[in-house]
Amino acid sequence: MYHYRRRFTREVSFGPIALGGYQPIRVESMTNTHTMDTAASVEQCRKLYEAGCEIIRLTVPAERDAENLREIRAQLRRDGIDTPLVADIHFSARAAMKAVEHVENIRINPGNYANRKKFSSEGYTDDEYRMELEKVRNEFLPLVRRAKELGVSMRIGTNHGSLSDRIVSRYGNSPEGMVEAALEFARICEESSYYDLLFSMKASNVRVMIQAYRLLVEKADGQLRHAYPLHLGVTEAGDGDEGRVKSAMGIGALLEDGLGDTIRVSLTEDPVNEVPVGFAIVKKYNDYHLVKGERGHLPVKHVVESRLGTTPEQAPPFDPFRYNRRRSKTVFVADIGTGGDNVPRIETDVSADLADTDGACREVLQRLAPEKSMDAIRSELVSLHLRSEEELVLLDALSARLGDVSRHVAVSTENIELFSVLTEKAFKVRLDIREGESLDPGFIAKLDPLSPAALEFCFIHEQTGERVPAAVLARLAEKLRERGFDRVFFSIRSCSTVYVYRHLVRELNAKGIDYPLVVRFRSTAAERLDTIIEASIQTGTLFCDGIGDILALETALPVSGEIDLCANILQGARTRMSKTEFISCPGCGRTYFELEKATAAIKQRLSHLKGLKIGIMGCIVNGPGEMADADFGYVGSGKGRISLYVGKDCVEDNIPETGAVERLIGLIKERDRWVDPE
Repeated sequence: MYHYRRRFTREVSFGPIALGGYQPIRVESMTNTHTMDTAASVEQCRKLYEAGCEIIRLTVPAERDAENLREIRAQLRRDGIDTPLVADIHFSARAAMKAVEHVENIRINPGNYANRKKFSSEGYTDDEYRMELEKVRNEFLPLVRRAKELGVSMRIGTNHGSLSDRIVSRYGNSPEGMVEAALEFARICEESSYYDLLFSMKASNVRVMIQAYRLLVEKADGQLRHAYPLHLGVTEAGDGDEGRVKSAMGIGALLEDGLGDTIRVSLTEDPVNEVPVGFAIVKKYNDYHLVKGERGHLPVKHVVESRLGTTPEQAPPFDPFRYNRRRSKTVFVADIGTGGDNVPRIETDVSADLADTDGACREVLQRLAPEKSMDAIRSELVSLHLRSEEELVLLDALSARLGDVSRHVAVSTENIELFSVLTEKAFKVRLDIREGESLDPGFIAKLDPLSPAALEFCFIHEQTGERVPAAVLARLAEKLRERGFDRVFFSIRSCSTVYVYRHLVRELNAKGIDYPLVVRFRSTAAERLDTIIEASIQTGTLFCDGIGDILALETALPVSGEIDLCANILQGARTRMSKTEFISCPGCGRTYFELEKATAAIKQRLSHLKGLKIGIMGCIVNGPGEMADADFGYVGSGKGRISLYVGKDCVEDNIPETGAVERLIGLIKERDRWVDPE
């Protein structure tokens, strides 16, 4: 987990392509047309193909849909479109047996295949558990044998929201339950010598999704005959920037760990929009190595090995399977509490020249108070960079103009002498330590532990190995602790943010040092989408693993866009809720209402309810289960019909879509969760 090493998996066939092994990480999507609508399904497949989509999935709710896959496939092949097709199966074994005849891959959900899910909390005795599992085996084996005969591969796709009652009774609605559900089905496959498998462990909660995949790899690599490929995705990610951020965080965190062979970005938008996002996420990893002048991957080892006999040197400095925030001491910057139990704070850099006092003042205020509302998303700290002592006069003038607001202004410099002076002029001062430069070993003696300023030491990492910043900062942290400094932060600016911070946390943990960390990332990307994806992966991964007390981005985005990106990353990691959380699915052929339109209407009415989680689901398949993580739910139940949920409980069943949003608002009001918008 300290540098990129892709996990080597069994290569699995998907018709004309393959995945796993040395193959590129594939990008797939899923149609949202009704599978019985041949023309619409073929046209959407065509658009996905033209967008570069490498694998296309279609939903198969019933046997007639499975039969119609034959016609859809035939039309696509006549048109020269040979993109592999996947049949998405929930519940119906009979539909699966027909669908497997017409596709390159079949996806089954172990939570509801051969399980009649009732969302019951009733317990199972050991005998009842075994009997139920035997029923599953008997119903699943015919599909396994037929897939093997036809050379069709299979994805065992677990969803956090649709685990069987049997699994939930023993493991809870947890990553452990997700993994065991998948392994049960994989064992049945292996008993029949069927090995053309891949797995997925999807959840709308990014942290749960990451933990489930890591746990699957640890357990599967010890129990199964092969290391099977992984299909990655954050289900019900939503739309817009929020959906892209959550997807990049969850998928990217695992790719950084070396896990993943195919991905799908699930957006509540036209599925064609998912494809460029997917390619933007995997590009770095697909281009990581060049083999004989072609894109590919060098031989690599398994990554998640911490519980399989590795040395302490290799073990990650956090629990990869459960969220625990790194312990850090509380440090106040003026009246702003950071570290400890405080939510992660946001810091952004001012790009305006200090000589332009009006421009700098305006930009500081934009970042600290973008709107009049106290609940507006904002930075708590704004950073200015000083290069020389001559700029001290400009800093004094800006502070005078800002008045009381200046307590939110942090300053940084690479000049050690200037750094000492600034500790008397600002509430937070950062020293940027350039890679390769020599620090005067006596400079700490010139600093006052009782200075009013909190001190930050940032290593600018460019060329050296990923251990170097950690070693330098850990030695510095020891010296500061010996001198009695309490109000200290550490940070690293690097293009390998995930790995260098993991090294740093390991070094600090080994020395028992609990200074808080500022997670910094500077994007050089020219495109907006690339900026969002890079920042989400490189910083969101750390916050999902409990690392980080302040998030600081430097990007080419507009002020409001950069601050929103920070908020979306922290919210995606579930470490700081700044807005309403919408858990919305991308829709598929099971959806019988205008999902995108409904999502937009609900967001327009409910986006001011900070911290509330709203589930918007196209159908019942994953609805109530996925909404175990939501406060309220809006779920399609038929043509123009909606069911409303409070948590996992259906409180309004099959009501007309017209007026359903108003009734949802009524439920929120009845439970005292409503506030009027300003």
